[in-house]
Amino acid sequence: MRLSYPKGLVIAGTHSGCGKTTVTLGLLAALKNRGLSVAPFKVGPDFIDPGHHRHVTGRYSRNLDGWMLPESENRKIFARGIAGDDVAVVEGVMGLFDGYDGRSEAGSTAQMSKWLGIDILLVVDARSMARSAGALVYGFTQFDPDCRFCGVVFNNVASARHMEYLYQALEGKVSVPVLGGLPRNPDLAIPDRHLGLVTPEDYGLTEHQVTALADFIEKHLDLDRLIEMLPEISVENGVYEIEDIRADHINGRFPLSDLEKVRIGVARDKAFCFYYRDNLEVLEENGSEIVFFSPVNDQELPSNLDGIYLGGGYPELHAEKLAMNVSMRKAILAKCEDGMPMYAECGGFMYLCEKLIIKQDNVYDMVGCFPFSSRMKDRLTALGYREIRLADTTPLGQKGLTARGHEFHYSYLEKEKNSPNIQKVYEATDRSGTRRSCPGYLVYQCLGSYVHLHFRSRPEIGRNFVSACKAYKKER
Repeated sequence: MRLSYPKGLVIAGTHSGCGKTTVTLGLLAALKNRGLSVAPFKVGPDFIDPGHHRHVTGRYSRNLDGWMLPESENRKIFARGIAGDDVAVVEGVMGLFDGYDGRSEAGSTAQMSKWLGIDILLVVDARSMARSAGALVYGFTQFDPDCRFCGVVFNNVASARHMEYLYQALEGKVSVPVLGGLPRNPDLAIPDRHLGLVTPEDYGLTEHQVTALADFIEKHLDLDRLIEMLPEISVENGVYEIEDIRADHINGRFPLSDLEKVRIGVARDKAFCFYYRDNLEVLEENGSEIVFFSPVNDQELPSNLDGIYLGGGYPELHAEKLAMNVSMRKAILAKCEDGMPMYAECGGFMYLCEKLIIKQDNVYDMVGCFPFSSRMKDRLTALGYREIRLADTTPLGQKGLTARGHEFHYSYLEKEKNSPNIQKVYEATDRSGTRRSCPGYLVYQCLGSYVHLHFRSRPEIGRNFVSACKAYKKER
């Protein structure tokens, strides 16, 4: 089964925890089982949900974000992601209308649905609710007349009679169709931990679980009607220039010779798995070959690297193995001291510090590029969007360049030493423009920070990093 033209929908909820992810994963699996090519997306700076999307579909999930990225860039990312596919499934963030504040739609799933021009499937947690569900759905569907809804699906339905009451509550009051009711099913729940759901690297859904999710959606959601109702995303309507995007899609550019390319090692394993897919593609678009390696399992770095990128993740859960892999730690430190360009975010930054300290003062040796330790806490130490401005020249660019990202971590830095080699190179503000303390640190050509930058917020930073790697390769 293939569609003549792509379609898309946004899966939104009334609030966080209402079942968006379960519905999204089940829908992705069900559509794939029907032979459709599915393009997954996630609204917001989340890394974990996109990982589960990829685990279910075998396709990279792309992040869309109303603050880190302008409307035009979100549209381009969406067009790249759906080029050649049948259905785009966009998982929302928080409640449908929740954004930066209570006054505007900025940063909300509702805003993104309008930017993309696609309909909303509203997920409603019906636990302990009957007629009140009518008032709730009526309010959501009437709140913003510019939002288009393709349907409502109730979650945590207790019984057939409960579902009948829910139908009755909407009858004659809400024109949006009810497309299904999902019974309570704790067996489909995904475990969570301090940064959200457990990552697919640590808790990958089994084939049986993916099949069960698909069957669950097929049984309890009118999938035929949903697919039929969704409007086509056409090139002619001017919203997405899909053919143009496809022609310019990463591998569609003029190929570079091996001599022109650089090899960038990207840490990817259970400890380091937080990457925006577009960040890696920006590096590829500018002439880099991505080479994955594991600081947990590999004893040495890949050969002939010209740069290293260490993303975030959960190094604290794998601290003992990271510490025991002495040869890898020494190899990375040697490359840092040799002047190789390196860029490290959050968990990757923690790995490049001297020590990682966990509960009861369990201290683990890390790489030692940066002269301080990171200590885990039981509560958040920082959360929010950040705009950084470079206070000096770095592998990401010259002084004054700005880029946007997100900060979310449970650790903090301590035991900072005086070092003549280290520079603080980030000036940061949050989305309101208030100054924040989240410095970037530069040692030689090694740059580390707690901030996860989205390279599409300022594509020059990816291009600059590749250029720094090319300069290192030439000198080498």
